[in-house]
Amino acid sequence: MLLWLDFLRTPMAAPETRGLKFMRMVIFGICVALVVSIVAIDPLRAAIGIGAGAVVAGFLLVLAVLVPVYLTVKNRADDAHLAAMLAETER
Repeated sequence: MLLWLDFLRTPMAAPETRGLKFMRMVIFGICVALVVSIVAIDPLRAAIGIGAGAVVAGFLLVLAVLVPVYLTVKNRADDAHLAAMLAETER
């Protein structure tokens, strides 16, 4: 079998759990909200005043906390999946 074809057939990550998918979608939603709040900073500033910067900073803070948590959980799930696959092939 060709090397690249064997590589394509090899699973590269663990199946995504509902919790990981939910966390990924929350991160995506916060990213979209961050982009919208940055693009619409002037109307946001007119509506809530100086707190518009705090809204943007809040989105950045939530992402700064949530992304490392997601990456840690995802890496642990991938490592456990790979260990299980290796243990299964060694039998």
